[in-house]
Amino acid sequence: MTAAPPPTTTSDRRGLVLVATAIVLTGFNLRTAVNSIGPVLEEIEQGLGISSGLAGLITSMPLICFALIGFAGPPLAARFRDGHVLSAALLVMTLGLLLRVAVPNVWLFLFGTVLTMTGGALGNVLLPGLVKKWFPTRTGMLVGAYSTALAAGGAVASVSTAPIAAAAGADGWRWGLGIWAVFALVAALPWLIVPVRPGGSRGSHVAVRLRALRGSRLAWTMAAFFGLQAMQAYVIVGWTAQYLRDQGMAASTAGALVGVNALIVIPLNAVVPLGAVRQRLQRPMLIAFICCYLAGWTGLLVLPLTLTWLWVCLLGLGMGTFAMILALFGLRGRTPASVSALSTVAQGWGYALAGVGPLLAGLLRQLTGGYTGMFVLVYVGAGLLLVTGWSICRERYVDDEVPGLVTDPTAAPPGPAVEVAGTEPPVTLSERR
Repeated sequence: MTAAPPPTTTSDRRGLVLVATAIVLTGFNLRTAVNSIGPVLEEIEQGLGISSGLAGLITSMPLICFALIGFAGPPLAARFRDGHVLSAALLVMTLGLLLRVAVPNVWLFLFGTVLTMTGGALGNVLLPGLVKKWFPTRTGMLVGAYSTALAAGGAVASVSTAPIAAAAGADGWRWGLGIWAVFALVAALPWLIVPVRPGGSRGSHVAVRLRALRGSRLAWTMAAFFGLQAMQAYVIVGWTAQYLRDQGMAASTAGALVGVNALIVIPLNAVVPLGAVRQRLQRPMLIAFICCYLAGWTGLLVLPLTLTWLWVCLLGLGMGTFAMILALFGLRGRTPASVSALSTVAQGWGYALAGVGPLLAGLLRQLTGGYTGMFVLVYVGAGLLLVTGWSICRERYVDDEVPGLVTDPTAAPPGPAVEVAGTEPPVTLSERR
């Protein structure tokens, strides 16, 4: 499969601007619903009358949803245009955000969370392939743009949720969580008018066998790396503010510091993909990120109320591993089809792994009354992150590890297959070996 030619008409350029805008707006909404939980976690516990264990489930639920719902992306994109899939997902996200702040018990809250995470889950797996499809020669720049928007959305949610809740008075946490429905609704609109990719033809297909990726060492290693970096991020987002509050820090200050952490990620996500596309910089960047994680966690463990801003900034720098893995998805597949397949599988299994982190942190806190278990978890995770990251920084392609991953349709095995309209040319996902 060859890359699509650059746009040659004004209409083509306007279409690319619209797609880029839709991608960036979607990126902004991928973490607002998640990052808004941590700063008001204590208020949620009190408002819903739940234990720390159930609070841990709330902080893990986004990751579980990302893992399960993400696998639905390709089949949905097969039956509908990818823009329509993302628009519908963001509308469902809007409804979920409103539902979970209107219900009186934790189980309905969790159901609302499932709906809320639909937009994030489908955006996670579809955006890397869309970038490869529409901007094949500017992958680093567009990944940087939407991951920067993602970080910005997370930062705004982290910083503003606690003040909004405090200003709203009784049950103010509901306002702090529900306000993000407005942004999800706005992001849904551009996808409705995104044009069909010029030159697309349903008469030309390639086949992508997702199940064949089970035999790819690269796919499993990328899934492990993705899961480990997500575990670090969601322990930071879900439990750092509560940890600082338990050390005696005010809720607004703790939320603001987690917001500072997220603010650090904004410029980082803009520049990391530009460096990650250069092979010689990948391993030095990885080592730097791991050192930042270790220094940040150690500072919070030993001196939680001294130089706290420095420790959270170091953790923010460590979270550059997210932008790095997004860029590597585009580099470890030869085509938009294989990139989409690799992204779907690695993120799906990766988020399943990551979901253990915040849940386990909450359970250990409930059982021990402290945070020692959480720190052991993140230290071990940082070590494994270095090992798996070192491996995926070696230049190779998932297409080469799985012969026939992307094939001519005439050679595809018989059996059920679904056409994915979200890549160019259209892609067929075959569920058989």
